[in-house]
Amino acid sequence: MKIRTLPIILIFLLTACGEPVARNTGAYLLLDTSGTYSDELDKAVHIINYTLTRLGPADSFAVARIDTGSFSEKDIVAKVTFDDRPSTTNRQKRQFSEKIAAFTSNIKAAPYTDITGGILQAIEYLNEKETGRKVIFIFSDMKEELAEGYVRDIPLELDGFEVVALNVTKLRADNIDPRLYLDRLEAWKTVVEAGGGTWRVINDLDRLEKLLGR
Repeated sequence: MKIRTLPIILIFLLTACGEPVARNTGAYLLLDTSGTYSDELDKAVHIINYTLTRLGPADSFAVARIDTGSFSEKDIVAKVTFDDRPSTTNRQKRQFSEKIAAFTSNIKAAPYTDITGGILQAIEYLNEKETGRKVIFIFSDMKEELAEGYVRDIPLELDGFEVVALNVTKLRADNIDPRLYLDRLEAWKTVVEAGGGTWRVINDLDRLEKLLGR
């Protein structure tokens, strides 16, 4: 009996000695800065500051604007990986919040909304951080408008990612024909799930507490 169980014991020991599983969280928030969202920035700041309160040591957070061409590090407004010392973490959060406040007080509306490019940049950033949990927040009406010549017919590699659309306001055309709104959300759901990610929409911002609960 002992000889037969030895291989099982060895397998158990080898498995137990494998690479530790990361438990930290990486969050990346894409901020729509088009004309239709200029009146929604106060809500965005509230979401960002709330997210800061829910993140802790070793977690990473970045906020980037959705611009004409968002697949670029230049559109990252603020980014941080929190220290394991509480005093340093509190200072990092305060500095992060100050950067967001400065950005939103001097923001210029973007003429286009390259959501796909922003998601690609978010994937790259969070993969580099190697966090255990990867969440991409998109604060937008989810209507993508690309400048001439931009190619975004690209599959998104989202295995292990959560994509959360926040505060998806309805456009004037959506009020006339609600199918436009529903079809837009369904199209993004299809893209995200085809890439292996999970998709959800949160318009009641109080539900963020459950999503970011620790």
